[in-house]
Amino acid sequence: MGLGDQLMATGMARGARARGRRIAFGDGRRIRWDHNSEVIFRDNPNIARPGMEGRPGIEWVDYFKGHRIYNRHDPARNRWIWNMDFRPVAGEVFLSDPERRAGARLGSGFVLIEPSTAAWKSMAANKDWGRARYQEAASRLRRDGFRVAQFTFDKGGPPLAGVETVRTRDFRDALALLANASLYIGPEGGLHHGAAAMGVPAVVLFGGFIPPQVTGYSDHINLTGGAEACGSLKPCRHCRDALAAISVDEVHSAARTKLSWT
Repeated sequence: MGLGDQLMATGMARGARARGRRIAFGDGRRIRWDHNSEVIFRDNPNIARPGMEGRPGIEWVDYFKGHRIYNRHDPARNRWIWNMDFRPVAGEVFLSDPERRAGARLGSGFVLIEPSTAAWKSMAANKDWGRARYQEAASRLRRDGFRVAQFTFDKGGPPLAGVETVRTRDFRDALALLANASLYIGPEGGLHHGAAAMGVPAVVLFGGFIPPQVTGYSDHINLTGGAEACGSLKPCRHCRDALAAISVDEVHSAARTKLSWT
């Protein structure tokens, strides 16, 4: 669990300050942040920080690492069981003026494409559409006359051929850059939640791991390959087949649909 979880938390907290409240993510006694929380929650007036437990106006939400609302662990089958009643609200990130200025260094109007999955996670292969498919999608959009960009970072893979690249300093810097994009194309994860938070259209490759009803956004185009989500925490054939069923034609058509609205 990581940055995407924190972005979903900011959606849960939206509007709290306007009601005279601050949302405390924790167990009702202690605010429980993890190593990703401060990066996303920084300067958010809707969220209570650790140490604010006893202040007036605190509203508790039972959501923290190891206890998320949208899933639960099935250890017998080594998978997530999804809470099909959960629906995310687009989050928000409060960037500083220097962060926004730095985020403008690539200009605007580009398509951000991200082939990388979190390779250090056991289920990463279940979200990997495949570099060759991403390359073809990028090449088609470039032939259509669109600027296509990709972030580079320490844990990311090599860039696709022919795309513009920009090195991100950290995740907040990535979000500041993403805010200037016309479209995001990539797997379900931190950047698709980031696109929702920054108000950027997206084509999201879900495949068969997690259902878009649970972590997707209605204003994005969410592609599953027609599969139901299995939640497997180890590489599985079902997820590979679901991703393989999403064609480059389908992604290209979805991207063109979204780009025609910008």
